Amino acid sequence: MSVIIVTGTGTEVGKTVVTAALAALAADRGTTVAVVKPAQTGVRADELGDVDLVRDLSGVGDVHELVRYGDPLAPVSAARRAGRPTLDLATVADTVHTLRADRRLVLVEGAGGLLVRYDEAGATVADLARMLKAPVLVVTTAGLGSLNATALTLEAMAHRGLDLAGVVIGSWPATPDLAARSNITDLELLAARPLAGAVPAGAGLLDPQRFLDVARASLEPALGGAFDAAAFRARHAA
Repeated sequence: MSVIIVTGTGTEVGKTVVTAALAALAADRGTTVAVVKPAQTGVRADELGDVDLVRDLSGVGDVHELVRYGDPLAPVSAARRAGRPTLDLATVADTVHTLRADRRLVLVEGAGGLLVRYDEAGATVADLARMLKAPVLVVTTAGLGSLNATALTLEAMAHRGLDLAGVVIGSWPATPDLAARSNITDLELLAARPLAGAVPAGAGLLDPQRFLDVARASLEPALGGAFDAAAFRARHAA
């Protein structure tokens, strides 16, 4: 039973859409899959959040959100402002262990980046990955700034002995500029492996069937599908 941690090089890089795409692909293959969002911030209790988007896009109903804070801040800061307890990562780990007992795949989408704090003691997504002994899928952007942010994330992972599941571009532009096109080769050099995919910008607005088609075309490598690195570069770097 596998667990994959999905993190980003920052906020708004497409983590939720990538998580939904992985869930959709797994379910389409007949894999029992659950999704866990330990903490959602910037969304009120009466608003739709990331778990709702994952459920709607992927068709997977086994989706779990543990805490939600209204302020668009890091979980520890949002909890502090709300006067509520912070999230205990041991609780998250227990939830994942329970789910993985009878699911073949559990996807855990972190808040923000790898080192975003969940509690006052400084527990992070990296700590959760270490607790679960789970590989980390890094979602990054396309364009200027992506290389430095990705390099810092990968360096932090290596320093902590975390395994890399792959690097994905979470929002590939319809008309990529020179910086975005050059990212394909440069990100592969940073990760020392081919990219695990690039999800087109706007994929989160598609209906579930079209979204599944996009997931198949964009992220099959991330779930062990056949991968032609040369064809991938030619398709995205042209």
